[in-house]
Amino acid sequence: MAVVAARLHGDPGRQPGDHRVLVDRLWPRGVRRAALDLDEWAKDLAPSTELRRWYGHEPERFAAFADRYRAELATPEQVARCGALLARAAGRRLVLLTATRDLERSAASVLREVLEAWPPEGPPA
Repeated sequence: MAVVAARLHGDPGRQPGDHRVLVDRLWPRGVRRAALDLDEWAKDLAPSTELRRWYGHEPERFAAFADRYRAELATPEQVARCGALLARAAGRRLVLLTATRDLERSAASVLREVLEAWPPEGPPA
């Protein structure tokens, strides 16, 4: 299954067979719910509020942020959520949508990597 991370702003829109998921914990400012073409909002898969605030999109913190977020995603509850998301998107392209400006250094890119490497190897060492 293909997993793609994309920005909401400048989004080319739904392609046939896409399963589109907003993966931000907070609803994007200035965006009406009816204006987004989504299949679901997976806010529980986003980084914790504490981690998100600590990171603050400061590029020098991204490596540590990514490690901490992967650790959050390795908890049994998050593993179950990731598995359920992949099951709902089975056979389709999974599009992870985010409002962040820096897609390469975002939670969506970390989540994409985790989902592409599914199933998980086990808890982090």
